[in-house]
Amino acid sequence: MRSCVIVTCHDDGTLIEEAVRSVRESESIELVVVDDASEDSATRSALLRLEDEGVAVVRQEVNAGVAATRMRGLAVTSAPFVYPLDADDLAVPGILARMADALESNPGAAACVGDVIEFGDHELLRRTPQRLDPYRVAFTNEYPITALFRRTAIEAAGGWCRLGAHHGYDDWNLWMGLAERGEHIVHLNAPAYCRRLHGLRLNHQAKAHHRYLYENLRGKHPTLFSQISDHRRRSDLPLIKKYLYPHVYGSRPAVPLEGTIKPGLDRLGLWTRARPLPRSARETALDR
Repeated sequence: MRSCVIVTCHDDGTLIEEAVRSVRESESIELVVVDDASEDSATRSALLRLEDEGVAVVRQEVNAGVAATRMRGLAVTSAPFVYPLDADDLAVPGILARMADALESNPGAAACVGDVIEFGDHELLRRTPQRLDPYRVAFTNEYPITALFRRTAIEAAGGWCRLGAHHGYDDWNLWMGLAERGEHIVHLNAPAYCRRLHGLRLNHQAKAHHRYLYENLRGKHPTLFSQISDHRRRSDLPLIKKYLYPHVYGSRPAVPLEGTIKPGLDRLGLWTRARPLPRSARETALDR
């Protein structure tokens, strides 16, 4: 087995079943669900149904947060390539084999990434940058939560971990760690998963503690930030964005109406590389 899927869950109800059943591959994979001490009956019932179908379920006795839950999944699996999937998201059928092929063809790559189909609050295809740009990731995370990572790269970068007193940004921390180590990625040039948008997402909630979490990120990656001038010079961002990123992102406070202005700009493709999608496009991707 080349790849494993770590599905993390906490009070996600029947969405956990949707996530697991979205993983449809022609080759054998490892799949484990790690439940972070769910308390609601719908989630517990869903987990029992999955176990009855032969799905491996690991239960944490104490709620520890998604970073610790992913690391638990990492510890109980062994495949060389790792695909983390949140319980409210969906995999694209057949994607693991394609991404594993890409990593095997590029032995120096730490991860294979793809674009992200966002659904829920709106339908949007969000483009992932073609390369792991240390300058970009120092100020904002444009890289996906779900990618196919090389296990050794995750371990070398320190894995997923909690940033101080608050949960959130553990995926950003991992991407910073990879960039700080000079790792590079390979892009699939196709969607790699479907991300469900709703107000309960952890990183959405983490924005309430953004300045605190961001300062913790800076403290954990001193080499990345000490070389920021060199990274800016080598970045493939347009010149105007190179100078705007430290002011638009970083540790700055939230901008009034940011929650409505930025999504609108995204849908128009005026800031990040994104474009609206008809619902049929997501359904087509999931029906492959």
